[in-house]
Amino acid sequence: MKTLLATALCLGLTACASPGVEQYKAETPVLDLRTYLNGTVDGWGMFQGRSGEVKKRFHVVIDARWEGDTGVLDEHFQWSDGSTSRRVWTLTRQPDGTYRGRADDVIGEATGNALRWRYVLALPVDGRTYHVDFDDWMFLMDGQVMMNRSYMSKWGFRLGEVTLTFVRRPGS
Repeated sequence: MKTLLATALCLGLTACASPGVEQYKAETPVLDLRTYLNGTVDGWGMFQGRSGEVKKRFHVVIDARWEGDTGVLDEHFQWSDGSTSRRVWTLTRQPDGTYRGRADDVIGEATGNALRWRYVLALPVDGRTYHVDFDDWMFLMDGQVMMNRSYMSKWGFRLGEVTLTFVRRPGS
């Protein structure tokens, strides 16, 4: 019985493991944040709760500028409930090609390479602020479109996910 329980536990933990970013290394097109996130980018997305129900939709306009290996992403959100918010990211390309990111409502730094970011976000909900873990995955579809899927959790429990499509504006 103990062996059966241990086997079931191991299988359960393996099933929860997420794919590593390394498996996408040879995929094209190659995502270079300094190229794609430069100029004005629009994004349309939604937040879904654990059950899959769409809780909120949004549009974000990102003004992105780079100076050398440092970029600033000034994000302006318009939410489906009429509210607005703003997040300003400062990204720094590291010597090994990865990126680090900071924003006022991000606890610590977002780290990862061009495809995956992990960070803790100070998320305001109904007058309270919760520190929520984000696991962001970004996939460049072509020179204009990038898809983003973020998984939100707290203490290892899934809270929901954000699905987002970015489109670079012509001339950006």
